[in-house]
Amino acid sequence: MPYPLSPRWRRRLPVPVALAAATAVVLLVGPASAVTPQATAPAEADPIAGQQASVVEVLLDGTAELDALVATGVDLDHHVERTETGVVAQAVITPSEADRLTAAGFTLGEVLHRPADARDRVAEREATIAEHRSENREFAATAGDPTAPDASDVKIIRADYYTSGTGQVLSVEAKWAQGQTATNTLTVERDSGPGTAIGSGGTQTISRFVDAGVYLYHRGAAAVTSRPQYVRITSPTGDVAVAKVQEWLPTPRTDPEGPGYQKDFVTSYQTPTELYARIQQLAAEFPKLAEVVELPYKTNGYRRHAQAVLGAANASRVAVDSLAWGHEGGNDVSVELADPGTGNAALGVTVTGNAIRVNLATDGTGAVISTAAQVAAALNANAGTLVRAYTYRGSPGDGVVASAPRTQLTDDLSAPASVSRDPHPVYAIRIGKHRDGSKLGVLAYAQEHAREWVPPLVTIETAERLLRNYDHDGRTKQLLNDLDIWIAPSINPDGGHYSFYDFNSQRKNMTNHCPTTGAADFLGRDSWGVDNNRNYTEYSLFDGYSGASSSCTSGTYAGPSELSEPENRNLDWLASRPNIKFSMNLHSSGNYFMWSPGAYALPDRTSAPRPSLADESFFWGASSRILTAIKQHRNMAVTPARTGPISDVLYSAAGNSGDMLWYKYGIYAWNFEVGTSFQPEWDEAHAEAMEFSNGLVELMRVARDFESDKKRPTSTMNVAPSSSPGMVNVTFDVSEPASVFYTLDGAKPTYDSTLYGSAGIREGGETLTVPAGTEVHWFSVDAAGNVEKNYRPDGKGNNYRKGKAVLPRR
Repeated sequence: MPYPLSPRWRRRLPVPVALAAATAVVLLVGPASAVTPQATAPAEADPIAGQQASVVEVLLDGTAELDALVATGVDLDHHVERTETGVVAQAVITPSEADRLTAAGFTLGEVLHRPADARDRVAEREATIAEHRSENREFAATAGDPTAPDASDVKIIRADYYTSGTGQVLSVEAKWAQGQTATNTLTVERDSGPGTAIGSGGTQTISRFVDAGVYLYHRGAAAVTSRPQYVRITSPTGDVAVAKVQEWLPTPRTDPEGPGYQKDFVTSYQTPTELYARIQQLAAEFPKLAEVVELPYKTNGYRRHAQAVLGAANASRVAVDSLAWGHEGGNDVSVELADPGTGNAALGVTVTGNAIRVNLATDGTGAVISTAAQVAAALNANAGTLVRAYTYRGSPGDGVVASAPRTQLTDDLSAPASVSRDPHPVYAIRIGKHRDGSKLGVLAYAQEHAREWVPPLVTIETAERLLRNYDHDGRTKQLLNDLDIWIAPSINPDGGHYSFYDFNSQRKNMTNHCPTTGAADFLGRDSWGVDNNRNYTEYSLFDGYSGASSSCTSGTYAGPSELSEPENRNLDWLASRPNIKFSMNLHSSGNYFMWSPGAYALPDRTSAPRPSLADESFFWGASSRILTAIKQHRNMAVTPARTGPISDVLYSAAGNSGDMLWYKYGIYAWNFEVGTSFQPEWDEAHAEAMEFSNGLVELMRVARDFESDKKRPTSTMNVAPSSSPGMVNVTFDVSEPASVFYTLDGAKPTYDSTLYGSAGIREGGETLTVPAGTEVHWFSVDAAGNVEKNYRPDGKGNNYRKGKAVLPRR
C-alpha cells in the first residue's frame, strides 16, 4: 500500500466559533472606509414568497468585505472577480434582500440576470420540443400518404464512412415515422463496394436517439471491413430506404478526438425526470457496458404541505398547514374566518369534510375580539386531524384577527403530473466493461445546486460519448475497459424540478427545516431548503469554518447537522466506493476549475490543510490537460486566476463535497464551474456542454494514465548560497509530480520523515536553510505510488538518495 500522499485529518473548532463564523458580519461604513466587525449580523429580511430573484453585482473593497458578504448567508453566484479597485461578487437576491444588503452598507452594481431571462429559457426549451414533435407528426403524415413523392416511413438522413487509425467505420442516421412511440432498433444493410449486392458487406443496428422525451432519429456506428457504396434500411413495417454512402470530412488536428468520434447528443435543457430517463435509456441500450444504480437514500420529494397565511399584520396573522401533503389531500382543505355578525358570540370551529370554518368571538357590540393565538389554538383543538395552526413567525399572536373568506390551502407546486410527488430516488449510471470494483473508479456528479441547468447536460453528453464511441474509437474503448465510471446527473432532483417549474433561482433542496417560530409558513416557501454543497462532513460550519449559514432561509444553509440530507448521504455513499480515486463535481457558473482546500475559518483565514507539494503539482498538471481539452472546442479558456484551490480563487465554502472527497476518502476531487450564468441561451448552453464534456472525458484519460503509470520518479537536490553565515539553501526538483521525504540527521528516510513542503499559495517548493555540509538523505514517490529507485521506505532499504549540502564548485 503506497503512502497516502495527502494528509487526511480534520480540525474541529469550538462550537461558539462555528456559530460566530456563521452569523458575524462586517459592515461597510461609507463607500471607501475600512470594514468593522459588528456584534450581530443585520436582521435577516422576512422571506417574501413570490418575489423573483436576479443576479446582481456586489462591489466590495477587498477580501475582508468579501468574507463579510459571505457571512451574511446571502446566496452567492460562483463568481468573484478581483480588480484593481477591489472585488466584484455576484449575488442571487430578491428585491427585499437587495434592500437588506444596501441597509447593511454593501454597494450593489449592475443587474446581470433577471427572472425574465430564465422564463425565456424555459419558453425556448418548450418551443424546441414542440418543433421536434411537429416535425415527427409531419413526417409520419407524409409517410402514410401514398401520393407523396417518398411514401416510405423510414428516411436515411446520412451515411458516413471514415477511417479511424487502421479501422474503417460506417455511421448512419435515419428517421422512422413511428420512432416517437415504438422502441425498435433499425437494421442497416450495406454492400461491400461498387457493383456488389446490398447485404454483402454485412449489417449493423442503429438505435433511437431521444432527448427530453422527444424522438429525434436513430443513429449508430460500427466497424466495417470495406468501404460500402450503398446502405438500405427496411423498417419494421416493411418500408424501404436506400442511400449512398458519403466520405466523412477529416477531423481537424486540433480536435481532441479521432476521426468520426460521435458527439453532440443534447438538444435542450432537461429536467431531473428527463435526465434519469435518459440514463435508463442508455443502460437498456448498452447492457454490457452500463447499468443504472439507484442510490440508497430517497429525497424528501417534490412535494409540500398545503398552506395559507391569513391576515395582514404580523401579530394578527394565523399560519395554517395541512397535515397531509398537498397532492395527498392537503390541497383540498380550506379555512374560513367568519364574523358571526352578532354580539357576545363564542369562538368556535366547525369542520365539514375538508372545509374548516372558524366562527370568531365578538364582544357585546358585535366587534371581533379573537386573537391570532386564540384562533390557532381553536384550530388545533377542533381541526387538528386536518391542519396545524400557529402564530406568525414567533409572534405572541395578541393581535385581533380579521375575518377572511374561504381560503384554499395549496402546496403551490406547478410541475405537471409527470413529475413525481413521492420521495424521489436518485440514480447514477455506472459505465465500464468491468463494473465489479476491480478497476479504478471515476465519479462525476452534477446539480447539487438546483438552478444550474448546464452541468447535468455535460454529464449526459459524456455518458453518450463513452457508450456510443466504444465500438469504433480505440481511446474510448480503453477508458471503458480500464475504468469503472459513475455518473450522477442530478444529485438534487427535488430542487431541480422546483427550479424548472416554480422558482428558477432555487439553489437548495426542498426540505423545510424552519421552525414555526421562523419562516416555515406559506410566505417563506421560496426560501426553504439545505444547500447540499454545505452539508458534508469535512471542514464544515459545525467544525467552525466559514462560508455556510445556520439560518434555515439562507442561500448557504448548512442544515441541522452534517449529512442530514439524503442527497448528501447518497454522495457520501458513492465516494465510499473503495476503488474511486478521481471525481469531478460540475457546477455553474463562473468558468472556474478548482480543488481543495475549499474552506477556511475566520478571523485569521485558518485554512483546511493544503495538499502536499506532490499532490498540488498533480492537481495543476492534470488540470492543464483537462483545461486544454475544454479550450479545443471553441478556444474558450479558463484563466489561471480562476484555476486552483477553491479558497484561493473563490471564497470559503464550509462543508463542500470536494473537501469531503479529498480529506475523508483521498479522492482527487475537482470542481468545474461551467460558463458564465446558470441558465444561458441555448446556443451558449450547448457550447458549454460540448466543451466541458471534452474536459470530463479528459479527466477519465488522466485517471487511466494514473492507473497505468509504472514509471518511477527521479529527483535532484539543489544547493544555493544563503544570506546567513555558515548556512546554505536547499531545494529539490522532481521529474514529475512527486513527494520528497528527507532527513537531515543521517537517518534513513521513511514515510515518517519530513515531507518537503510548498513555499506558499500557488508557489513552488519551500527553501530549506541548513548548515553547510549537512548530510541530506531523501527519496521521492509519485502520485501513483511509484518510489524512486524502487527504494523500500520501511527503514530497511539502503538505495535512497544521499548528498551533502555544499555549494557546487565553480
